[in-house]
Amino acid sequence: MEWFKKFMEDRTGVDHLSLALLIVSILLFLVGKLFGWGFFAWLALVPLVLCYYRALSKNKLKRHQENILFLKYWYPIQSKWINQYRAFKAKRQYKYFKCKECGQQLRVPRKKGKIEITCPKCRHTFIKKT
Repeated sequence: MEWFKKFMEDRTGVDHLSLALLIVSILLFLVGKLFGWGFFAWLALVPLVLCYYRALSKNKLKRHQENILFLKYWYPIQSKWINQYRAFKAKRQYKYFKCKECGQQLRVPRKKGKIEITCPKCRHTFIKKT
């Protein structure tokens, strides 16, 4: 096991981009096997090879820059999904409105009747039924 520790000493390991490549590879493989499309199963090898290449690479600076570029595009998508999930979970307790002036999303408690809502960002007020 000592030889493996020595081998992995200066390697970058698995980061967010490598994990995403691994997930894409698994999904392509499953689609290929489920629908009998052999091309997709073979296509799944490309992200898998890239994942291993990134994990075993010694060029840490280059792999880090690639990961930063990936996260720059991934985080907005991820935050949108997380916000939608939270809104779905809180659907019974809260109602969501959008301010007509600035577009800010506002959350107010449900079952309070007609209430006056004030946007904390632009101070625009409007009356809505919860």
